[in-house]
Amino acid sequence: MLQCEDGHWAADYGGPHFLLPGLVVVWYVMNRPSNLLDEGQVRMIRHYIQVHQQLDGGWGTHIESPSTMFGSVLMYVALRLLGADRNDEACVNARTFLDEHGGALFTSSWSKFYLCILGVMDWKGHNSTPPEMWLLPNWIPFHPGRMWCHARMVYLPMGYLYGSRFTYNKAKSDPLIAELQTELYAGQPYDTIPWTKTRQLIADTDNYSPIPLVMKILQNILARYENWAIFDWFRNHVRQRGLEFSMEYMKAEDLQTNFIDIGPVNKVLNMLSMYHYHHHGANNDKKLDSNDNNELLIERHIARVRDYLWVAEDGMKMQGYNGSQCWDTSFCVQALWEAGMLDEFPDLTRKVWSYLEKSQILSTPVSKSSPAYGFETNDNRFKFYRHISEGGWPFSTSAHGWPISDCTGEGLKATLCLLKTKTIRDALNSTVVVSISNERLYKAANILLTYQNEDGGWATYENNRGWGWYEQLNPSEVFGDIMIDYSYVECSMASLTALADFAETFPDHRSDDVRRSIEKGRSFLKNIQRDDGSWYGSWACCFCYGVWFGIEGLIKCGEPVNSPCILKACRYLLMHQRPNGGWGEDFTSCYDKDFAKDGMKAYGDSDGSGVVNTSWALMALSYAKCDDVEAIRRGVRYLMERQLPSGDWPQEGISGVFNRSVGITYTAYRNVFPIWAMGRCREVYGEEALAAP
Repeated sequence: MLQCEDGHWAADYGGPHFLLPGLVVVWYVMNRPSNLLDEGQVRMIRHYIQVHQQLDGGWGTHIESPSTMFGSVLMYVALRLLGADRNDEACVNARTFLDEHGGALFTSSWSKFYLCILGVMDWKGHNSTPPEMWLLPNWIPFHPGRMWCHARMVYLPMGYLYGSRFTYNKAKSDPLIAELQTELYAGQPYDTIPWTKTRQLIADTDNYSPIPLVMKILQNILARYENWAIFDWFRNHVRQRGLEFSMEYMKAEDLQTNFIDIGPVNKVLNMLSMYHYHHHGANNDKKLDSNDNNELLIERHIARVRDYLWVAEDGMKMQGYNGSQCWDTSFCVQALWEAGMLDEFPDLTRKVWSYLEKSQILSTPVSKSSPAYGFETNDNRFKFYRHISEGGWPFSTSAHGWPISDCTGEGLKATLCLLKTKTIRDALNSTVVVSISNERLYKAANILLTYQNEDGGWATYENNRGWGWYEQLNPSEVFGDIMIDYSYVECSMASLTALADFAETFPDHRSDDVRRSIEKGRSFLKNIQRDDGSWYGSWACCFCYGVWFGIEGLIKCGEPVNSPCILKACRYLLMHQRPNGGWGEDFTSCYDKDFAKDGMKAYGDSDGSGVVNTSWALMALSYAKCDDVEAIRRGVRYLMERQLPSGDWPQEGISGVFNRSVGITYTAYRNVFPIWAMGRCREVYGEEALAAP
């Protein structure tokens, strides 16, 4: 793991299997432009798809998942679109899996959406996604502006494309499409499928979050709204207005994110929507078209697709974001700080300072001169449902444009760590690096204060705008708890500890507000602790991660280390230490909401331990000054023994999770967290206490 020239540490952030096929479908229906995917990329993507095919012929929702129809239908279609022959062994095996599970009629709704775009499924087989929902008054409880931003920004282009009934314009003449129509449906002739009766079919393998009854009733009502002639005049009138607003909103999202967009799903769908608008919609929408060169906007979209692509040992994949640059880098800085190594490497330290300075969103002269800065006005933020952006830090890059609470917190903490080093103090005095003004740090703290929810916790990108019952409207089948932006232990700890560190450096800035925020946050962390002493980690695997955030957040906020809630959390971790001294979990902890019974046996060591989980557990226990020094010593010894001769640690199982059911890779974690854990343990217990007996 080497530092990049611009100061960040780059790492693989792949894993999900439903991202790359979406790009391939869009590339195909846009008539396969070579500046979107060239021949070399096509070969590498095919390689990636084939090496992740499982023994049963299918693909999982992510690389460690058992085969699902969601993953299998999309990956099979992508493989065929990339040139694989139907008689290739991989394709034959895949069709066997699809046939055994009823064919593509039993895949998930997201998968069906891409099939409709491609022309291998009739839009009548897809549930209604009406763009006119955006026209509802904002006070309506189920307005899409209240949704979690990732769900909202995917619904936006889906609604546009559904409302336009976009289908590949060569679908009826393309022989490959005709072949897919015969291959995907378990032998059922395509023209005999009763599409309206298939909308809610789903395989048991995919039905992680069954569609609630109330949503099924609403879907059935909307099906009649879409198909009954009595609604034609009204529907066509409001639909056109909904399409117009959707396109205006997508263009705003494109400009605010420099055409990266919030994530890979809406990235490719926004691009396809712009392609459709350029070829079909612009002539009907003079208001939007008057100042736009739509062809240039499409080219700007295409240029940013490569931000999402990553080449690794297994081929070319599409990452879950345009990278995890700022997130991983912020952790790396703090790891090196606690290990006492930043001043030991002055070039590294100056580079990472420059990277974090440039990464603060809408805070540099360059970013303030960009079109994105114009959307920071209250009117524009209200119109497009955006929280404040200026002063936050992103998960990936400043160009991405979406700040997140925990990324802002970790970015702020990393910056404050760097300010304590002699290297940066000297560099600032000699103007070797660009300074980060106090005003910029104030804005970072201010945005953290605005993120706090009424329950005292912090969500991800925005305040919670809805209610728990909103999950009754979750149409996804494959994802859990995605409809609103919930408060999380991870986001809360990162924000709380950042505010606490900020207050130590700037005690006079909004001191009463900061104190009250920390008190509320501390209560929130105690309230969400589970009865067994753990915290559920929503963004990584899982309980070791959550307990680290819970313990550190509480103690940093003033909770005594001998508090019952801290002692209970420590007992929970000690109870799950494995015989070889390590700890281990895989994504099933998040999926089942229970500690993985086999630890990480599938992709860790034979005893079920892994270096990342072990590091998180040690960081939690040492921060709590756990008095079981022998348990700490065994954990540290495990990390030392797992280190490779190169200094690296082995890549083991997936560390990250999102939406409860999707694993995602953070390859930087295997190096960052062992350094951090051992540095912290040495500081708390001393080298002699941790030495082997």
